[in-house]
Amino acid sequence: MAKVFVFAPTGDTASLLEGGGCQVVLGKAGWHTPQGNNEPEMIAMAAEADALTGTSIRSSPISRNILVASRNLRIVAKSTVGVDDIDVEAATELGILVTHAPTESNWGAVAEGTVAIILALLKRVRERDAHIKAGGWRDESLQGTYLGRRLSDGYPGITLGIIGLGRIGGRVSQLFRPWNMRVIAFDPYIPDYRFLEFGVEPVDLETLLRESDVVSMHVVLNKETRHMMGAEQFGQMKPTAIFVNTSRGGAVDEAALAQALENGTIRAAGIDVFEDEPIARDSPLRRLGDKVMLSPHMISANRGGGLGGLGHGSVWAAESVLHALAGEVPDHVFNTDAIPLWLERFGGRNALEGAPGRRQ
Repeated sequence: MAKVFVFAPTGDTASLLEGGGCQVVLGKAGWHTPQGNNEPEMIAMAAEADALTGTSIRSSPISRNILVASRNLRIVAKSTVGVDDIDVEAATELGILVTHAPTESNWGAVAEGTVAIILALLKRVRERDAHIKAGGWRDESLQGTYLGRRLSDGYPGITLGIIGLGRIGGRVSQLFRPWNMRVIAFDPYIPDYRFLEFGVEPVDLETLLRESDVVSMHVVLNKETRHMMGAEQFGQMKPTAIFVNTSRGGAVDEAALAQALENGTIRAAGIDVFEDEPIARDSPLRRLGDKVMLSPHMISANRGGGLGGLGHGSVWAAESVLHALAGEVPDHVFNTDAIPLWLERFGGRNALEGAPGRRQ
């Protein structure tokens, strides 16, 4: 019987795998908390496993040591979009497939949540609510920002700068299109037609930081993007600008962000993701009041999309595992460079007892 280690259970993944004829071992981590087993425990649980799967895990990312714990390991299947908690380079080298689940219920929800954060910050929604509940009334300091350009009096509107014009960044630009704002974006990895498709002006990063009134970050976390936003980058932004990060915490130097907010280098920030999660109780970001809006990495959690936007993601992950165990390359492979070696090792070899082959 094929063994599957579910390191961070979510949704119906475990029951779907058991129904597919797998022996399932469950880890401690889950959606409510990314903290789980330590690496030695993970190595022991992964021993002789044919597959690993789960949602995000922060306490002990899927390291090379965990990957080599089983000679039979075929796949690490995530039920989320991000794979920054997996040593993808090691997996590729070892001929292990890494799959992810870019479900619209997840990435679409992140885009909608990003828009909500931006509007709340620009329109001073929280401050007005707190002010009136404290007994106050109208106050000039509570004025919001008008977003779109106006032909009637020549008001130019504000500029939204998007770092990363993938699924989420592209959807954010689409959602803001009716607001009649100028939207610019930096993304050196997408074709030119994507900018045209979204009606977005391509610029370099320095121009985006210098000209944007709102900077919204939507990047994957890798060696190139780690601490992509630091003291130098915040220093290039307008002092009236706001910064929003709903991508990955490691893409931002949190200490530099906190200092930029404290010093007035930028006006405000909205953050859903953190370098270490949950965010530390003594984090300076907790002490900045209305200068920062914080969210516990659940921007994708919405009714209608499943817990954490993972309603379909857990199904996709389970299907990916079952396909790989049946000796077939699953959909949504992140490290496609691993496929040739994987086919040499596992192609056409069914690890499921009595399994008829491809599962629909």
